[in-house]
Amino acid sequence: MSLHLYDTQGRDLKEVKSTHGATSIYCCGPTVYRDAHVGNLRTFLLSDLISRTLALAGTTVVLVQNITDVGHMSEDIQEDDKMLAQAKVEKIDPFEIARKYEERFHIDLARLNVEKATAYPRASESIELMQKLIAALIEKGSAYVGDDGTVYFDAKSFPSYGAISGNRLESLLPGHKHEHNDEGPKRFHADWALWKSAGERTQMVWPSPWGVGFPGWHIECSAMSMDLLHNHVDVHVGGIDLRFPHHENERAQSNSITETETVDIWVHGEHLLFEGRKMSKSSGNVVLLQDVIDRGFDPLALRLSLLENRYRSQMDLTWAAIAAADETIKRWRGKIAGWSSSNDLVVDAEIESAFNADIDTPKAIIRLRAIEKSDLTDKRERFLYADQVLGLNLAAGIEKKTLTEDMQRLLTDRALARAEKRWADSDRLRLELETLGLTIKDSAEGQVWS
Repeated sequence: MSLHLYDTQGRDLKEVKSTHGATSIYCCGPTVYRDAHVGNLRTFLLSDLISRTLALAGTTVVLVQNITDVGHMSEDIQEDDKMLAQAKVEKIDPFEIARKYEERFHIDLARLNVEKATAYPRASESIELMQKLIAALIEKGSAYVGDDGTVYFDAKSFPSYGAISGNRLESLLPGHKHEHNDEGPKRFHADWALWKSAGERTQMVWPSPWGVGFPGWHIECSAMSMDLLHNHVDVHVGGIDLRFPHHENERAQSNSITETETVDIWVHGEHLLFEGRKMSKSSGNVVLLQDVIDRGFDPLALRLSLLENRYRSQMDLTWAAIAAADETIKRWRGKIAGWSSSNDLVVDAEIESAFNADIDTPKAIIRLRAIEKSDLTDKRERFLYADQVLGLNLAAGIEKKTLTEDMQRLLTDRALARAEKRWADSDRLRLELETLGLTIKDSAEGQVWS
């Protein structure tokens, strides 16, 4: 049984194959000017699920995930990019900003039990690769140097532009948010910058054959993926917001060099809403993994919450869903610790089929819930088989902690306060207990702590 994924370009499921003896995966990584929010993490979880599913079948995987520490989405060269803007806010060097948030990104991935990629190339350390690729595109007639010293890709030189997103060059209007208007040094308004003239910019700039400048956003992924994955990517992963223009432009650049389809399958994860609203800094609706932890939840509760939805479906995440997932993980770990074990490998056919059918994690989880309630004698083995992909660390068991004398005294005092209907004292004691690390729940039978 082999893994099939939905190919955005082909609009159909496609079997994942290996080109150079291993399955190569390229995942567009973070722009490290801020912490990745839970919507960003959903995309990085997707590449982890694909890698784990392939590994479960015995396939060797080479996963490359870039770190964008220079370059930005806007093509407006007069506007500070995100790295420089954040450096101004925090009043430190932009490369310090990059290293700070890159480190925090890796911490979040580890907390979410996302396995390490084979390589994390940085854009700032791949400038020479980008310049070589740009020079090759100019030589092929796919790029040109504008009067402003900026190098542009000639969009009209690539006839199949739009195959991923469905957009066509003749339908693209000037002034798209990612592009210039039709005035200026471009030959055509949909052309995009490969290398930008520095102008008055003095930070994060490099010498080049076309003058001092810095790379455009799209050229980075072409250069790094082609160099590290031998000019062919079996599976290219990214969020749905990257489908256009980033992946369209990346495809045009890469294919113009290789003169074939450089990427076999384009896989896109859908948007994540939180409590019914799009996550954005302006609306104050950005949720970080640290926020989940600060509420007392296991970070893998977020992972389970995300797994209960198809990666290609828009998802509305809620605190209630994360809380329910946290309880489910605790229950499963407790039961697995108590179930007998034969130490034999048990492959659950339904779970295997779900994983290979476009990473259908909701179906796999439904199957686990059925196994949990069944009279099967190998429940533990089936759960741990599934966990090789789900990555919920289900064999960890439940960490048992002993109440301190202070905790026990406060619990007794609070039970008495509730019995005497001294609600203000009850609330005060609850806060003291939660400060000490306990979670308190009240029911008709009395207070319950964990």
